[in-house]
Amino acid sequence: MARISGTIITFNEEDHIEACIASLRRVCDEVVVVDSLSTDRTCELAQAAGARVVLQQYLGEGRQRQVSEREAAHDWILALDADERMDEEMAAAIARLDLGDPATGYEFNRKSFLGQHWVRGPGWYPDFITRLYNRSQAGYVDKYGHAGVQAPRVVRVAGHILHYTYDDVSDWVAKINQVSSLDARGMFEAGRQASAWKPATSALASLFRQLVLRGGLFRGIDGRTIAMTSAFRSYIKYLKLNELHAAQRQAGKAGPPPAD
Repeated sequence: MARISGTIITFNEEDHIEACIASLRRVCDEVVVVDSLSTDRTCELAQAAGARVVLQQYLGEGRQRQVSEREAAHDWILALDADERMDEEMAAAIARLDLGDPATGYEFNRKSFLGQHWVRGPGWYPDFITRLYNRSQAGYVDKYGHAGVQAPRVVRVAGHILHYTYDDVSDWVAKINQVSSLDARGMFEAGRQASAWKPATSALASLFRQLVLRGGLFRGIDGRTIAMTSAFRSYIKYLKLNELHAAQRQAGKAGPPPAD
């Protein structure tokens, strides 16, 4: 089997980083951690676990992932988030792959958890995501917010990525706040505009899509919770986008600083 570099991007992931590195080392010859200046023990623990740590101020997810690709020793990359692990079936499936075609990326299904509860609802499962690819012909797109891998061809592989997304409901809400800020920043940098009505219309559209079009209304508490939290995230990301534009307009009104 071709040699594989495992990559992780981190910020304050001391609770997850050791288990993630241990998971990657089952099939990877090295693990590279690109850390955006954590204030906890993430870097210390990663180095102790045998990973190579690269410090990089956060550039957005796409560019941060691209830094990890450049830092890798091998062309084949297996990228995980710090709160993700491979299950036994996925690790065994990767070990059997020939990896002879650099134009092929490999995608895996992902299970996401709230605490120890596997959340099964619209958009959460099944959730296929490309994470094994050759950087010579594939890679993460340059996007500030949530970014994915583009590859000429994608093959589905057995096994699951286990995604320990949220510790509890409070953690879920806190991370929605964090991620919506990244969403808003990404839209702002892409030149997206919003309006006073956009937060509400976007949230209502998200709620209808999740509850009705994706059937969340009939998927129990998981389906309804996913629908409500998705609508909340959509609402506040557009509120934050409006804030960014308002701050930009205010800065423009202030004019240049007075000459000495």
